[in-house]
Amino acid sequence: MSTRGDPVATGLVSSLLANVLPGPGTVYRSQDAEFHRQVRLGDSLTAWVRVLEKLPEDRVAFECRVSNQDGDLVMTGRAVVSAPTEKQRIEVADLADVSVRHHDSFSVLFDKVRALEPIPTAIVHPVDQVSLQGAMEAAEASFITPILVGPEQRIRAVAEEHGIDLGGAKILDVEHSHAAAARAVELIREGTAEVLMKGSLHTDEVLSAVLNKATGIRTARRISHIFVMDVPSYPKLLLISDAAVNIAPDLDAKADICQNAIDLARTVGVERPKVAILSAVETIRPKIQSTLDAAALCKMADRGQIQGGVLDGPLAMDNAINLEAARIKKIDSEVAGVADVLIAPDLEAGNILAKQLIFLANAEAAGIVLGARVPIILTSRADSVRTRRASAATAVLHAHAVRQGLLDKPAH
Repeated sequence: MSTRGDPVATGLVSSLLANVLPGPGTVYRSQDAEFHRQVRLGDSLTAWVRVLEKLPEDRVAFECRVSNQDGDLVMTGRAVVSAPTEKQRIEVADLADVSVRHHDSFSVLFDKVRALEPIPTAIVHPVDQVSLQGAMEAAEASFITPILVGPEQRIRAVAEEHGIDLGGAKILDVEHSHAAAARAVELIREGTAEVLMKGSLHTDEVLSAVLNKATGIRTARRISHIFVMDVPSYPKLLLISDAAVNIAPDLDAKADICQNAIDLARTVGVERPKVAILSAVETIRPKIQSTLDAAALCKMADRGQIQGGVLDGPLAMDNAINLEAARIKKIDSEVAGVADVLIAPDLEAGNILAKQLIFLANAEAAGIVLGARVPIILTSRADSVRTRRASAATAVLHAHAVRQGLLDKPAH
């Protein structure tokens, strides 16, 4: 730890205080800071401030934090400012790209998992830096107990090349990715592992082993992928499904997609998830199949065929997540405007929606596959350290919920 650091971090805090909270008219009085690591060219920094106390003479003390794109702390400290007493408007010069995040839902997940024992997790073919480092970071955080399944020589070579501490992790030596997928699934069937994590191989290879009729871990329920998204402008976690597995799901598949998403929402702390079945419109149109599917899914929930949540649909995107839009359309619903879960009509719509939130709204996206005997973590090369941890944390929470009988296991 150092008391000297890059002025970029303190400048970002200053910009946030002067332009967002408290905003224009703020006068900086003092700043105490500790710097934890260097800011490097290409880093993406996030500043966070929280009011600590109101002081005499209209002064306010703020707790300040700056972290990098991996979620590692760059700076912590305390700032004192004189807050404006009247609303002001000013011409704003070009500033760093700033967005306001009112919450940190992933940190809540991390806190929940830290209180639990690590779950044995089979890591399939972790022979590149991203997949091996992601697995070992989850192990270092005490989320999982990793079992590395793949060519041992390649795994150790990657660890040595990139300075990754394997920490005594168990390695099961198999010759190639297909064999690794099959062996990892066998570990699940034996009860040796309770979570499956994809490494450096195609998703198809993992899912082929999972869904093998003779040796896989399929159940009577359709598997589906669920994004768990922390969107800066939305007040709670938002789950989106299916954006990665089921291309054009029929009604039966959509019922399973809904049930998987409800189960995961309950895992992350939503007692009675509000599920919005999305379409282009919020009224039933015989020529738009997704509106008919939405109506049928809602009735299936009424009859107990989908359990644990409250469904409404069809709903357009605006009135699913915005109360004012729902009010204008005169939609009287428990779900409209406050959805916890968004069910997309097909993979294309779900994938576009999720990526729009990530790249246009600065959302963070974790995600897992449910519907098999255990949760499956599908990592991506584009995932940050933080989102990889969030995916692992989500899977571990789900595995514990199943252990404790809080969720019904899908029938085999």
